[in-house]
Amino acid sequence: MKPADIREVHRILMEDFHANPAPIVDFIATQGRDPFKILVATLLSARTRDQTTAHVVRDQLFPVVRGFDDLRRLTLPEIERLIFPVGFYHQKAKALHAMPDVVRDRFGGAIPDTVEALCELPGVGRKTANLVVALAFEKPAICVDIHVHRITNRLGLVKTKTPLKTEMALRRLLPEDVWTTWNACFVSHGQRCCTPRRPKCDACRIRSFCNFPARVHCEKHT
Repeated sequence: MKPADIREVHRILMEDFHANPAPIVDFIATQGRDPFKILVATLLSARTRDQTTAHVVRDQLFPVVRGFDDLRRLTLPEIERLIFPVGFYHQKAKALHAMPDVVRDRFGGAIPDTVEALCELPGVGRKTANLVVALAFEKPAICVDIHVHRITNRLGLVKTKTPLKTEMALRRLLPEDVWTTWNACFVSHGQRCCTPRRPKCDACRIRSFCNFPARVHCEKHT
């Protein structure tokens, strides 16, 4: 894909993104770019519907927990109750329960602002770390989740087998000024249009840049 085409795809998807409700983590980022809230919300959002994450952080967790000092006072069962029913809440509660001491002991109580350092925190992988770096610290980072991985491969922009390989490929291909917003617009597009099964290719505004509709058409007629 030509550099001009990459920018046009990004422009179109950003238009669609702004016309639809923002994912919960992006919404939280607009409310003051609090690294603690963005980190916790991002961790909880994994394998959880946006509506569920929004309910948990707005109505249950953040009214009680405003920082690591509040989190440190809670027992593991109390954290589990506060974050239920997010997906894998037992594991996520354990990560949150351990996190205050790790941040204090390794980073002097401040959330680190690099992907490598964030990945040292309990329950934090590259996807979460990249999103925190981009949204909380406004530094260039490419967050690759299942939507970004799927759609960039369908577009033919990359040919990769894993999200990590997709991230590394996109770091080489994309202009740095679109890194931080790439995830948001592709997640929105993946949820509404370019779904894992039965993607709405006929309604897709970036169809002319994509190889996937032609491949689907061929498969249907062979």
